[in-house]
Amino acid sequence: MNTLLANPFKAALARGETQIGLWLSSTSAYMAEIAATSGYDWLLIDGEHAPNTVQDLYHQLQAIAPYASQPVIRPVDDQRSLIKQVLDIGARTLLIPMVESAEQARQIVSATRYPPVGTRGVGAGVARAARWGRIENYMAKANDELCLLIQVETRTALENLDEILEVEGIDGVFIGPADLSASLGYPDNAGHPEVQRIIEQSIRRIRASGKAAGFLAVDPAMAQRCLEWGANFVAVGVDTMLYTDALDKRLALFKAAPAGGSKSSY
Repeated sequence: MNTLLANPFKAALARGETQIGLWLSSTSAYMAEIAATSGYDWLLIDGEHAPNTVQDLYHQLQAIAPYASQPVIRPVDDQRSLIKQVLDIGARTLLIPMVESAEQARQIVSATRYPPVGTRGVGAGVARAARWGRIENYMAKANDELCLLIQVETRTALENLDEILEVEGIDGVFIGPADLSASLGYPDNAGHPEVQRIIEQSIRRIRASGKAAGFLAVDPAMAQRCLEWGANFVAVGVDTMLYTDALDKRLALFKAAPAGGSKSSY
């Protein structure tokens, strides 16, 4: 396998190795490179809730490339045209948000695969993914190294989870705690006992199916619980949140906090 096509993140999950990640929401290639030097196994470049353009995603992929950390891109949604662009700029691992049915999951798989097995547009020969045509037989090899992760984060998605898990081509399922807790009737309260019970149950169902299970937990204690429940790709922080926390703590050493000031948690 050409090393430019190889996907160490996918290979590590297949070997059963737990992958610890970090969420990148700063939209900055400079910040992405700083994170890549920290040694996280994977770095999620967020195109859903961070104001990243395709060019921003591209520059962050370039910044991370020299390092061992593996980039994962989350597009804003499951549009086939956007998935095509993100793959062409060189993403090998995608996290697709808001997947609610097996049929939607199958359509996403199709969008990531070249014909005749899928509907991905042919054009990587003039794109970074194939190093502008320098990777021989790129189309014949690209499908095998793609790692496709999807997010289950609504009540409807949970009701359809067993069918979603049967879809061939899905490598892992990520539980989105914020949207899920809101969908279940507990907005801004992912720590509610009922939400926690459902998260644990869902992680165990995902792993029992043979697929990887993922989670984002900005609270270290929650991250540890998810690992104990079987989650094997877990993001343990968000760059912007870590940055603001560090800024506030440093300022507090020298200046009193404003009266009544408080910070909400993610």
